[in-house]
Amino acid sequence: MNVLAISGSLRAASINSAFCRVAARLAPPPLQVTVFGGLGELPLFNPDLEADPPAPVQAFRAQVAQAQALLIASPEYAHGISGVLKNALDWLVSFEPTVGKPIALVNTSPRAHHADDALREVLRTMSADIVDQASIPIQLLGACTTEEKMAASPDVCGAIRGVLEVIAAHLEGGAAAGPRFLLS
Repeated sequence: MNVLAISGSLRAASINSAFCRVAARLAPPPLQVTVFGGLGELPLFNPDLEADPPAPVQAFRAQVAQAQALLIASPEYAHGISGVLKNALDWLVSFEPTVGKPIALVNTSPRAHHADDALREVLRTMSADIVDQASIPIQLLGACTTEEKMAASPDVCGAIRGVLEVIAAHLEGGAAAGPRFLLS
């Protein structure tokens, strides 16, 4: 089961990117989490290019198509979705493999709920399958701000494993109890 993790941040010390990397490290077999690293390489969305998209868009779409699910962790910028994440999603709007794709959303700064709300609206409009039980807030800002700290925290690792278990159960067609740990 392939899951593509997408961080909505280009920042080198991004909490969201660190979260995605820890999720990849903790993924239990048969789940495999791959972190998408080319968000900053995607050109600005242009509908005129959709018939023959640029190579970075083709590579991104191929990874999305190969994934059975997406895991998105994104910051909030000025009460909205980060520009690079919105741009990436715009490239997927008319991309058929996105329709019905299970997507888990993790908000690493629960006080910043505007982007999470907006992201859910965009994904619903795209006909994505938002996996609500795996779409949780995990308070990392101010506490676990690096990959090493996240990986060393039993609570954070438990929350991440819980998210991954729910994704796996969803892909297997079953229901999971939901993440065991919700950090606030």
